[in-house]
This record gives sequence, structure tokens and C-alpha cells, in this order.
Amino acid sequence: MTPPNYTFHVTLLARPQAVATGGATHLAGNECATLNVTREQLATTTFACRFEDAAERLQQLERMYCEPDGSFVWVSAQEGPCWQVDGNLYDRDERLLFVDLKGTCPAAEFDRLLACFGWPETDVMFQLVQEAVLLGEEEFRRYAERASDNANSQRS
Repeated sequence: MTPPNYTFHVTLLARPQAVATGGATHLAGNECATLNVTREQLATTTFACRFEDAAERLQQLERMYCEPDGSFVWVSAQEGPCWQVDGNLYDRDERLLFVDLKGTCPAAEFDRLLACFGWPETDVMFQLVQEAVLLGEEEFRRYAERASDNANSQRS
């Protein structure tokens, strides 16, 4: 069985300790459980790492190009399937606040990317940019895999 690919356009956030379950919504043709996070939680929950630490970890990934302003692009190797992830780091008070991510990549590479921000020790959540909903990690992974499948079927 081929490992899954993910397609996404999200804001990656550190997940606050007390997050309420939101309502269900239909995304990519399936029902997804959302999270209900307050504005205060969004504004005050940061990653444990600093902007500079995250940028340094990103630069350790092969085929990663990271600018000092926090913008980055990560591409696949020339051999094998093509993929690319574009992103931007944002900080507040010397802590990484959130990361914008857009692209497609294999699930294993996505895990390597998340590790640059302290995952799995740091719980994460994902705000879908276009849909404006928050998803927990498991729900996001299901969504991103379906989005990749949908994109591939549209190209066929």
C-alpha cells in the first residue's frame, strides 16, 4: 500500500490545553469534527520553540530554502513524485506563534516538517484557511489525505 499524500492550505498552531469540541462540518465530501478555540487562546498559545530555532531546524531539511524573514519552500527530490510546501513563520515575544503552510507532500515528509516546530511533544491544530475552521491533528490528516485524493482524481 502506498503511503498517503497530503494536500493542504492551513495555519499550523500550537494546541491549547483546554480546547472544546466544536460542531461537525462537511469538508472534502466528508463530515469533520471541528475545534472551538477562543480568541484569547489563539492569541496567547505559542509553540515552545523560538522563531530562530524553528528556522534553524527547517534549514536542516534537504532541499529546503528558508529566508531570514521566515518564508520557506521545501521541494521533492528530482527522482520520484513531485511535491512542494511553501510556508511562513510568525512569532510574538520571541516564541513561534503560528506557521502558514500550503502545498502537497507525502505524510512522512509532513511529519518531518512538523518536527521542526516541536511536534509530537507539542500538540498541534490546524486552521483551514479557505474554510476558516479548526481541526485537531487526526481530523486534519484525514481531511488532507482526502484533499490529495480529490486533487489527483481531478487531474486524471
